[in-house]
Amino acid sequence: MSLSGQHHALSPARERATLLTLGAVQFTHILDFMIMMPLGAQLMRVFQLTPAQFTQLVACYGLAAAVSGFLGGFYMDRFDRKRALLLLYAGFGVATLACGLAPTHHWLMAARLAAGAFGGLAGSMVTAMVGDIIPPARRGRAMGFVSSAFPFASVMGVPAGLVLAGHFGWHAPFFMLAGCAAANLLLASVALPHLPTAVQGHNPRRQMQEILSHGLHLRAFAVGTVLVMAGGVIVPFIAPSFIANVGLDEKVQLPLTYAAGGLATMFTVPAIGWLSDHMDRLQLLTWLSAAAAVVVLFLVRLGPSSVGVAAFMMALFMITMSGRFAPAMTMVTNAVEARYRGGFMSVNAALQQAASGCANVLAGLFVTSTAAGRLAGLPVLGYIAVGFFALTVLCAAELRAAAPHVSTPAKGDVPPLPPVEAAA
Repeated sequence: MSLSGQHHALSPARERATLLTLGAVQFTHILDFMIMMPLGAQLMRVFQLTPAQFTQLVACYGLAAAVSGFLGGFYMDRFDRKRALLLLYAGFGVATLACGLAPTHHWLMAARLAAGAFGGLAGSMVTAMVGDIIPPARRGRAMGFVSSAFPFASVMGVPAGLVLAGHFGWHAPFFMLAGCAAANLLLASVALPHLPTAVQGHNPRRQMQEILSHGLHLRAFAVGTVLVMAGGVIVPFIAPSFIANVGLDEKVQLPLTYAAGGLATMFTVPAIGWLSDHMDRLQLLTWLSAAAAVVVLFLVRLGPSSVGVAAFMMALFMITMSGRFAPAMTMVTNAVEARYRGGFMSVNAALQQAASGCANVLAGLFVTSTAAGRLAGLPVLGYIAVGFFALTVLCAAELRAAAPHVSTPAKGDVPPLPPVEAAA
């Protein structure tokens, strides 16, 4: 019987309230990361940045999250999840406010480093709490629900941020995010349950050694790491390429494409989460990765087009890219025992952020601006992304071979241990 099945039982109403709150926290974390991409054209113009310098500005968030996540892996299981999440999320809100107040490119980078350090750890606590309260048989749907933060960020957050940036400058979206973070912090302090998740007699060094030496953990880390790299090489240049290569304006047409993509994923992300509990997760990941590869190869070659065509391509891109996360991250979460979950998720988040940051920097090596103002080198990034899609599937297959239960649909899930009653 797998200890990964251990969870804290909550009433249905409390479970829904907790997932809604975690989704709201994840919304701001994802939006904070996403908003940098569509602001790329404006930031490069205001600060006179090259494409490579812009990717470094994007990558610093992920690299800071990677460092803090690895250090957090030593200590996260020493604290109850709610206390850790509230402290980390407060730091994230302050750092995001500092981003909006940054007067120069270098101050903005420093604030992004701080936001990444706090935000990455907060995001790992969100995933860990999902594993704490949801049994394996329903974990795919729960992951899909929390992952709905991605389409909501696309539908509401990114367009709102772009409209604010268009009227008040690039500072405005960060002020909006800081306000949302403050509201969510109050909500989380009331709505999140106090779960007795702190490991008694916790030894940070031994805990980390056990996390990093377990063969199943290493396979799960590999899946989580390569999962994000395909997006890491493509996403930073979608908005700049839609402006420079496709011919969209950044005040109206670009927000519309993000809204269209997010609206589509509002329906597909929960549906894919449901599928993750009713069919083999590796098979679902394989089909979605194949579809994503086709979409990316078309997207990187998109030339002057109407806003309708651009919106359609953005919708397909978001559907396939975001859809991969529910089956993949459910497999990753099911691979770890409950007593390691906080530290494991912290290390996994660190690896994902580092991988995403490295992918951002890698992308900047291949993309250049032509004399006509177009972005060149995008097709090369498409081929690199396809390679990461294939590698994700291969790593997931290796994980399933070592632990078949991580990929098995709900009816065949390994029975969970008797639930631990949550503290009042």
